[in-house]
Amino acid sequence: MATPRTLVPILPPVAALLLLLVAASSIPLLAAAQPADACGGAPDQAAADGACHDVPRALRLKLIAIPTILVSSVVGVCLPLLSRSVPALRPDGGLFAVVKAFASGVILATGYMHVLPDAFSSLTSPCLPRKPWSEFPFAAFVAMLAAVSTLMADSLMLTYYNRSKPRPSSGRDVAAVADHGESPDQGHRHGHGHGHGHGMAVAKPDDVEATQVQLRRNRVVVQVLEMGIVVHSVVIGLGMGASQNVCTIRPLVAAMCFHQMFEGMGLGGCILQAEYGRRMRSVLVFFFSTTTPFGIALGLALTRVYRDNSPTALVVVGLLNAASAGLLHYMALVELLAADFMGPKLQGNVRLQLAAFLAVLLGAGGMSVMAKWA
Repeated sequence: MATPRTLVPILPPVAALLLLLVAASSIPLLAAAQPADACGGAPDQAAADGACHDVPRALRLKLIAIPTILVSSVVGVCLPLLSRSVPALRPDGGLFAVVKAFASGVILATGYMHVLPDAFSSLTSPCLPRKPWSEFPFAAFVAMLAAVSTLMADSLMLTYYNRSKPRPSSGRDVAAVADHGESPDQGHRHGHGHGHGHGMAVAKPDDVEATQVQLRRNRVVVQVLEMGIVVHSVVIGLGMGASQNVCTIRPLVAAMCFHQMFEGMGLGGCILQAEYGRRMRSVLVFFFSTTTPFGIALGLALTRVYRDNSPTALVVVGLLNAASAGLLHYMALVELLAADFMGPKLQGNVRLQLAAFLAVLLGAGGMSVMAKWA
């Protein structure tokens, strides 16, 4: 009876991530269906006539970018997961709270300074018909809807998980739940075996229930955050892979390496707090690490087909970026920053709270500076 319940948190996010990858992969095919015109025809002539348009050099840079960004992504997302071996970086430590605040600032700036401006740029492009795209702020509207939809999904998923998990009703049930690794505090409740059958101090049912609710909330945060990151990562990679402009690709590779590393640190911290098993952690790390290289490879393979300034590509990419921006704004402000700063750890330590504020500003500021290149 326990097996189906353990699969519940795994199958929905994996299926959703696969669906998002399939949807993003269809963008080049949709763009290819557009007739050639002043916007959707040949590549930009200004780039083609200048020294920046160099197909062989662009190809070499993109081939270098794929493994480089992949390694940066893996390092970033795995650093928090390996922090259990470092006492100072354990999830209940102050340094972990500061590092997580820095990464949350990175995610916040990613939504505001990178993804949302790209959405406005796509949906207000002169290549699109003036009606209706120039008469209504579609990017802001879709971002708002995405934020509200994320709130709804967050609430409904948490309700589903809470109802799917039985509430411990006795000391034996509490001990069984703790013994099966559901609680993040496992490993800290073992006694010294003085007359206790299992050498374990039995927790109160209310304490275990509160721990379980927080654990399920952390898992919902990870799943929703990963979906938003996957969307904009594929779109960014697709644009880089389809570009032949060396002057654009060269700084973008370096910026994307830092971007993926810091964003991965934020996601990795959330995965660590979600207390997932090795299989689910591997799935989440795999999707985060491979989506941008996948987008680059897809754009590289379809360079002759994909036109990033065709009307369909502009609309699809713009709407996806707007939705991703709204999701990232909600997750960064509500689920990450507000949840941590209003929590007992930071509220009970003013110095730690000020250090976390500084970390947020540094993370958001650093990612904002990168908006010049990426």
